[in-house]
Amino acid sequence: MTVSDADRLAPPQVNAKPKDYHSKFSARTTYSKHTDPCEDAAKASLECMDKNQYDKDKCQDFFQAYRDCKRAWLDERWNDRRAGRSTPV
Repeated sequence: MTVSDADRLAPPQVNAKPKDYHSKFSARTTYSKHTDPCEDAAKASLECMDKNQYDKDKCQDFFQAYRDCKRAWLDERWNDRRAGRSTPV
C-alpha cells in the first residue's frame, strides 16, 4: 500500500515554534483564553492520531513538538512581561 502525498504528515518540527502571539491575538476582535499560537501543532498531533488509529506511541514526536511550542510561547510572554512590554493577554 502506498501513501499519497496528501496522506503524509508534515514533520512535527515544522510546528515546534509558536507563531508571533502579538499578531495572533491582535488579529482577533475578541480575546479568548482559547486563542493559541501553537494551534497548528495541536492540529498536527490530532491529525497524526487520526491517521494512526489513535496509537499514541506513533505520535510522540507531534506531542513533543506541541509541548515545545507551548513552552516557547509561555517563555516569550514571560520575558515580555518582565521587560515591561505589553502583552495582549
